[in-house]
Formats: sequence, C-alpha cells, structure tokens
Amino acid sequence: MPATRTTLRRSLAAAAALPLLAVALTACGYGSDAKDDDAKKANVSADGKKLSADTVKIGYFPNLTHATALVGIQEGLIAKELGGTTVKPSTFNAGPEEIEALNAGSIDIGFIGPSPAINGFSKSKGKSLRIIGGSASGGVKLVVNPKKIKSLDQLKGKKIATPQLGNTQDVAFLNWISEKGWKVDAQSGKGDVSVVRTDNKVTPDAYKSGSIDGAWVPEPTASKLVAQGAKVLLDESTLWPEKKFVITNIIVSQKFLTEHPDVVEAVLRGSVNTNAWINANPDKAKASANAALKELSGKELPPEVLDPAWKSIQFIDDPLAATLDTEAKHAVKAGLLDQTDLTGIYDLKPLNKILKAAGKPEVADAGLGVK
Repeated sequence: MPATRTTLRRSLAAAAALPLLAVALTACGYGSDAKDDDAKKANVSADGKKLSADTVKIGYFPNLTHATALVGIQEGLIAKELGGTTVKPSTFNAGPEEIEALNAGSIDIGFIGPSPAINGFSKSKGKSLRIIGGSASGGVKLVVNPKKIKSLDQLKGKKIATPQLGNTQDVAFLNWISEKGWKVDAQSGKGDVSVVRTDNKVTPDAYKSGSIDGAWVPEPTASKLVAQGAKVLLDESTLWPEKKFVITNIIVSQKFLTEHPDVVEAVLRGSVNTNAWINANPDKAKASANAALKELSGKELPPEVLDPAWKSIQFIDDPLAATLDTEAKHAVKAGLLDQTDLTGIYDLKPLNKILKAAGKPEVADAGLGVK
C-alpha cells in the first residue's frame, strides 16, 4: 500500500454528483461556504489574523483512537481555526510510516501513538519532532478466547497478538509479561507466551481461524474480536494511575514549528475545540467519526463494535507526559529502545497558552519539555 493517501482523493473518487463532491470537500476541512472564499485566499484565521502558511499537512490513522483528527477534519472544526490556510489530510496504517512522512516533509503535524513518537525523537537525536499536545487516552484491551483462557495466569503457553514489533501495545504487553515473571524474547516474540505480531486489519481473521488465542490491541480491533465471541480479560487503563495513559499524541516537525508557529497554534486550538465538542456531543461525535472511517475505508463500524469501543476512549488535551516517560522506560527494559534522554520531546507552551485563554488548567511536561 502507498505510505499515504489523502482523504480528498478518496472523496473525489467516490463522488458521483456535484452535491456529494461539495460534501466531501467540506468534510476534508476545505471550507463549507462560498462566501468565505475571499477570506481563505487571504489566509485569514478565525481570529482575523493572516497565517504564515497556505497549507498545513496533517497525518493521522483511520482509527477511533485518532477521533480528534477524524472528527476535527470531518466537522471542519480544525479548518475553522485556520481560516484561509488549507488542511491537506493524509492517513497512515502504522506509526513508522507517519514518522517517515514527517521527516520527509510530506506532513507537518501528526496524530500518533507514544512509541513511534519516542522512536522518532530518539533516532533523530532529538531533532525531528516535538509533542505539542494530547488527543486520547485508553482504548486498549487484552481480549481472549474464553474457551482457552479463563484467567490471566492461563496466558502462559498461549499465542497472543500485538499490532507490531515495538509499537505501543507491543511494549505494554511485553512489560506486563515481564512483571508476571515470565520470559519472552522481545525480538522473536518466543517464550512463556508467544507474542504474535499481527496487523490489526487481519487480527480478527487470525482469531477466527484459531491461529491466535487472543490479542492486546487498541480499539476498535478489541471490540471486533469481542463481537466474534472473545472476552475482555484486562483493560490496560486499570494498570495506570487514575486509569489514564496516552494512546494518541499530537506531534509537529521542529522545522514547521519554527517557521509557522501561528499555524501550529491554530491547529492546536482546533484540536482543543474538537475535544470539547466530542465530550459535549458524544453521540454526534461517535457518528461523525464513524462517517469519517466509512469515507476513508469504505466501511463503517457496526454498533456492536462502535459503541463499546467509543466508551473506552477518553478524548483529552493533556498529553499525559509522565505516562509516555514510563512507556519509554518499558521499551528500554524490553530491549526495544536504547536509553534515551527525552528532554525536549515536549513543547507545550502553545497548548498551555490556548488552555489558559479558555480558562482551562494548564498541562505538565513531566520535566521533558524544551528548556
């Protein structure tokens, strides 16, 4: 598959009539009213200021844990803050692809999990990206075949899927195994538990065929397995303080942040407004995210998958920096990440400026912010 594909391209291909084309363009954040054309040509932002870039390229996954991006673009909430600066969206299937696109300049800002962000920062020796905000917490579960596994201790000797070697869920599961006192070779996945790296798109088929006994996966994959008869054995949120841990961050290339801080601030303001809208209108937001998924993949999620998946995700502005630091330590412990100084991975000044202006509490960087 190509590394990226734009929502606009898919919308144009699917459009059969001019009214549908207009809807597709609106959903992509290209503006919804012809009377705004003059303002858009002038790059006028929502507060009346002209922004420094004509276009901002935003990357994200077609996944419910990226609903801030899905809904923010679908509803035009991010575009509203950008005025005449056009949103150019791209979707990805995995974190490494998105980091590669960020490094190549194919995207400027991305919604992404903590492990790829940590790896991208580490491999570039702290020069490629900054985390500038949070997006979502939770939405990860251990689901198993109840005929084969009835308790956590019975995972020993079983085949459990994670999405990808070294991805956020893979690291979490390896750490959980280690804390149980069991041994698994991180690279091969062989040991007291067989860790089977399986793309989320094929995990339901793997479960159905019996080639795996369960999976430690994000939503909506977990709920897809439950719909096939699997049972939730553990919700990862129960392992974290206050049941919160970062699942999706917002990152930006350092080059774009330096050259276009006003555009970055506008996108962040759109993200904050989107999260507020999601939390105030959960049913509408759930429907909007599902509509975006249908546009991107050609298929919407059925209620038996969508409803439980949506309930397990919290949409928040706080990047939960302390939990990212813990996840990095887990990756080092598993041998999947070299010991890395993460100081400077966060720049939360723009976000805190927005939160303060909105009368909301500021968020912390756990000592990992730009000095």
